[in-house]
Amino acid sequence: MLRRGLLAWVSRVGVLLVLVCCSLSLLYVMTCSPHSEDNLVSHALPRPGLGVGAAGGIGAGQSGPPGREDYQAMLAEREEQHKLHMASLKKQIAQLKDALQERSEQLKGVQDTMERAAGRGRGGQSPGGGALGEGGQGPGADRSHTDLQEFLRSQLGRAEVHQGTRLPNEYAVVPFESFTLQRVYQLEMGLTRHPEEKPVRKDRRDELSEALETALRSLNTPRDGADKGRTTKVYSPSDFIEGIARTEKDKGTLYELTFKGDQSREFRKLVLFRPFGPLMKVKNERVDTANVPINIIVPLSQRADKFRHFMHNFREVCVRQDGRVHLTVVYFGKDQMNEVRSTLENTSREINFKNFSLLQLNEEFSRGRGLDVGARAWKGGNVLLFFCDVDIYFTADFLNTCRLNAQPGKKVFYPVLFSQYNPTLIYGNHDHIPPVEQQLVIKKDTGLWRDFGFGMTCQYRSDFINIGGFDVDIKGWGGEDVHLYRKYLHSNLLVVRSPSRGLFHLWHEKRCADELPPEQYRMCMQSKAMNEASHGQLGMLFFRHEIEAHLRKQKPQRSIAKKT
Repeated sequence: MLRRGLLAWVSRVGVLLVLVCCSLSLLYVMTCSPHSEDNLVSHALPRPGLGVGAAGGIGAGQSGPPGREDYQAMLAEREEQHKLHMASLKKQIAQLKDALQERSEQLKGVQDTMERAAGRGRGGQSPGGGALGEGGQGPGADRSHTDLQEFLRSQLGRAEVHQGTRLPNEYAVVPFESFTLQRVYQLEMGLTRHPEEKPVRKDRRDELSEALETALRSLNTPRDGADKGRTTKVYSPSDFIEGIARTEKDKGTLYELTFKGDQSREFRKLVLFRPFGPLMKVKNERVDTANVPINIIVPLSQRADKFRHFMHNFREVCVRQDGRVHLTVVYFGKDQMNEVRSTLENTSREINFKNFSLLQLNEEFSRGRGLDVGARAWKGGNVLLFFCDVDIYFTADFLNTCRLNAQPGKKVFYPVLFSQYNPTLIYGNHDHIPPVEQQLVIKKDTGLWRDFGFGMTCQYRSDFINIGGFDVDIKGWGGEDVHLYRKYLHSNLLVVRSPSRGLFHLWHEKRCADELPPEQYRMCMQSKAMNEASHGQLGMLFFRHEIEAHLRKQKPQRSIAKKT
């Protein structure tokens, strides 16, 4: 009798849940049904002749009738808001369906447990019977879940959410980034990001969208007894004003989102926290690089003196220290060809180095073409390639980093090198410039991380061939490296992009040829400007006449002070 009553109760609960789901689906269809076009325009667009006043109100005749572009912009904004609202509703329905499915499985588990219990009551316990039925969890799983919840709560307590933390100085502050529906305003830009931009990376877009959807879901969820007697407002993305967010990398990310309130000077503010979980061990493996040679490919045209400097570092790092390197030089033209060949032969004789190839192409210089020819000329099976330039300085540690971050069919390595500023501007004049090895110091005033360059890369020959290699139609300077980089980004291979402390670009005077196409010429000039000096050094150079005039005025005053 008891069992029949429980089964009837379970059936009623299941039917009730199905009815709730159907009601929510019907509500979703009614909410998302499009309004009439006239109604949309009348609500979305201001009437002609009305302008927005300075205090946010509407003033007559201040801005005139809106043009076609204004209407299009407003329609596009309203369309974006509807899309966000639709996405939020779809996500809520999906969550409700998941909850309904989970509840149904739990009810089925309860029903199966009751049936087994009734069977054991009639015929005894089945072999291997225990305290849990199908779909149940043991005490160990409950304890793990509780421990995880306690850890995440402790992360909230450790983070700067409810109160500040004493910091040693102004540089220890973790700044916030601010954001709106369409833009992110950031302090840490590097050389490729802008102070205001649309979030480019998908993970960043998804992160902010999830925070906004969570906030809207919280605002639109009725609170027990909190809003009695008041008309409940339904919040949408158009009510979002702005948010700020910051990440403490050992604790989590804090979000503070501000929405319009019911009154003109009233706001709703939500604080969300995404705690970071405990570290998880993913892999523990032994990597043997003893039999991993690297084929360094250098495209070259003239510049025989730079090649001699390159070979000086090559023989010390690659031959004496590493010993697992092959050098391929692809030379364009005949001018200075004999000097380059002589440098290679002298190195071969002096240190008994035979692992090099010299390929000559009687055509116009093309970096992509040279690297492509060098990679395809290798006949010794799959080999790790390092695409390099003659003005690059690298260490033995970098070669091992190259081996560790590239894996055939899985990973390619795109290091960010440290680009040296003009030594004459750094050290004052030629007499005070130290040797190259002493110049390679990673500091703000000595160089910059060249995060806009993708020319130096480590990748296996098989991956390079499978991806299609370089675009050999690109002539001269620049463009071919970005083209190859984007191919890998569009593939399933993992692109490892990180600063490398053992890879340097040596400063040299850059000449941007007049015959370059406009886009390549612009890239060349941009690179030239960025590699000359730091912002402060260029400022001192720009204001040098003003500084010199100030120093001249100070000399008579010092002389008078000494006499008195």
